[in-house]
Amino acid sequence: MKELAATFTDPATLLALLVAVAVFATLYTLAAPFLEKGDLDKRMKAVSTERDQIRARERARINSENSKTSLRAQNNQSVRQIVERFNLRKALVDDNTVNKLRAAGLRSQNALNMFLVARFLLPFAFLAAAVVWIFVLGNLASRPLPIRMLAAIVVAYIGFYAPNIYVTNLVNKRQASIKRAWPDALDLMLICVESGISMEAAMRRVAEEMAQQSPPLAEEMVLTTAELSFLQDRRTALENLGIRTQLDGVKAVTQALIQAERYGTPIAQALRVLAQEGRDERMNEAEKKAAALPPKLTVPMILFFLPVLIAVILGPAGIQVADKF
Repeated sequence: MKELAATFTDPATLLALLVAVAVFATLYTLAAPFLEKGDLDKRMKAVSTERDQIRARERARINSENSKTSLRAQNNQSVRQIVERFNLRKALVDDNTVNKLRAAGLRSQNALNMFLVARFLLPFAFLAAAVVWIFVLGNLASRPLPIRMLAAIVVAYIGFYAPNIYVTNLVNKRQASIKRAWPDALDLMLICVESGISMEAAMRRVAEEMAQQSPPLAEEMVLTTAELSFLQDRRTALENLGIRTQLDGVKAVTQALIQAERYGTPIAQALRVLAQEGRDERMNEAEKKAAALPPKLTVPMILFFLPVLIAVILGPAGIQVADKF
């Protein structure tokens, strides 16, 4: 054990491992675009499954009061047993958690169970790894015992919030994809509405057209179309679109559609204005990033470019001066 600890704490070994990880990460970054496969079919299949679940849920709600049986058919039994045994749904779930998972594209009951089990088990796994790294391998041996215990607790705390960080990353990626394609989707919906197509058919057509550009937006459009077809209250279906995406631009469009549905007002002008606002917002974000680029490049230029430039310019002169003196 001492030899193993000495091997893993050797600076040369750690440096070699870090170099290997950096080389692997670089090769993976370069090769990932060529190895990546389109998952559009998988996404559309998942959306179709969700649509079938909505249909089954509504039919079961109408025909009998036991409407939740169809939602548990695809659950992982072992994960569900852990959730039910420790009552994790009551301890860790609120409305914000469910909405956040939906915004990340994790809409099934099994995804919620997996999230709860991860939040329950990862702190213990991270704590065990920290205890082995600190107390068994002898790292942080020069620090006092309270400091080492605090480090282990902090690692366990990180493990508790690791699932939240993962879900937040998924939400940000989906929202960025939807925000980029949302103005174009509104333009397509405007064309469909002005041509006399109904709102459900317009959303279905937009989902087909936007599937390549933004699969998350296509998923949300298909789900909204399914809810408009099967839910009794159309307002609920439109509000669910804003809740799932958690974007102000999408919520504004859904409110405009709700008002048009309620008062019978034309929505073409509203869609045109909202599409232009979304496009302006996208341009403003691009300009903001471009304006923030020079300050961000200042420190890398001082640290990396200027020393090399000075060496290239003054290097030959310094060599000549050294030869003469």
